Amino acid sequence: MKGYRLRTDNRVKPVSHRKQFVNAKRRQPFEMDDINLHYRFLNWRRRIREIREVRAVRVQERYKRILKDGDTLSYHGNSDEVGCYVAPRPLSKGNCYFEVTIMDTGVRGTIAVGLVPQFYKLDHQPGWLPHSVAYHADDGKLYNGNPVGQQFGPKCNRGDRIGCGIYADTLDAGLTTVFFTKNGKEQVGSVVVPVAPDGLFPAVGMHSLGEEVRLDLQAEWGQEEDDSVMMVDSHEDEWGRLYDVRASGTLLEYVGKGKSIMDVGLAQARQPLTTRSHYFEVEIVDAGEKCYIALGLARRDYPKNRHPGWSRGSVAYHADDGKIFHGSGVGDPFGPRCFEGDIMGCGIMFPRDYIFDWEDELDEWEAQDVRPKQGRVQNLVYLNDEEDEDDGEDPEQDQEGRKVMVFFTRNGKIIGRREVVVPAGGFYPTIGMLSSGEKVKVDLHPLSG
Repeated sequence: MKGYRLRTDNRVKPVSHRKQFVNAKRRQPFEMDDINLHYRFLNWRRRIREIREVRAVRVQERYKRILKDGDTLSYHGNSDEVGCYVAPRPLSKGNCYFEVTIMDTGVRGTIAVGLVPQFYKLDHQPGWLPHSVAYHADDGKLYNGNPVGQQFGPKCNRGDRIGCGIYADTLDAGLTTVFFTKNGKEQVGSVVVPVAPDGLFPAVGMHSLGEEVRLDLQAEWGQEEDDSVMMVDSHEDEWGRLYDVRASGTLLEYVGKGKSIMDVGLAQARQPLTTRSHYFEVEIVDAGEKCYIALGLARRDYPKNRHPGWSRGSVAYHADDGKIFHGSGVGDPFGPRCFEGDIMGCGIMFPRDYIFDWEDELDEWEAQDVRPKQGRVQNLVYLNDEEDEDDGEDPEQDQEGRKVMVFFTRNGKIIGRREVVVPAGGFYPTIGMLSSGEKVKVDLHPLSG
């Protein structure tokens, strides 16, 4: 029995090892498949992660030496190196136009607006390198893949809007026409450029301290707006100076920073008040944050960063406190405060013998009949006889320094008058604004028929 057990044990042992070996061979293919499947899964996850990273890069905006605050871009360098911003998405058939509003020209106003490839070098102005094109505000030149520009359009200053767009119907052909606009009213010019494989991305370049712009990647442009464009042109011609104020038809909008008293936005009419056009009005469409809106008269060379009434040769009624400012930063109580919807007016009551020594220089549009409209301010172009007698001034005296009576109105009613000296060259309708969001509608000839 003992030998049998040994024999049996000897027989059983080999059989047991053989079975284990066979079972191991049978399991091995399944384990290899599991390992292969595991590696495939890891590769699949890694591939998905890489795709997501690539997609994230494609929709990520890029900028260097640029400080971005919402839709505001400002230069953040030392003026020796270029700062550049590239938008996250290229122009397309559904979004083929964008605009940049110049908030501050800084030291040199070296601001460029155009289109570049996705991975454009951010230490170069748009338009300097191949496959990029840009319109430069400081010299009005077009740079088309070359650091040497060619004369293209007018220079641009504070308050101007530079637009850039493409004709999307030519995108599929590998070439497209890029066009540029100024203040949304006209095409400065256009150029045909090749389209990069990834498309053409909106870009803004800056190169000096203090430069700041506001970017609108959703702006719209359409040729069907030609009629309204003509209207905007006709009204914008009425303004001699616009600083940090944008004109759209009869609407004036403050586009300055609104952070200090030096950020005043000023709009001054091209022509002074005369006996034939002696009164104008402003309706407060939007009071903005503070309603720092001033309406008045100022000399032609009035400082651009001063509210009307604050400096010599000006007088103005301020909406926020109802005070009158006459060549001084300290105002006097004058009338009620004005709010959204109120209409403020300003005019001059000229003596009957008043003569303008600059009248022969006025444009033809000023020489028009003056007829009071129904329910509007009474035509007070001349002082009445009693006031003439009280004035007692020699009609032959020098016109420079002669006094007139300036009056202000609120919602069609006179609220007060102030005797002032007319500066050389006359008094020009002037409007000041100083807080974000302020908008006014201006009528420079409310008494004309």
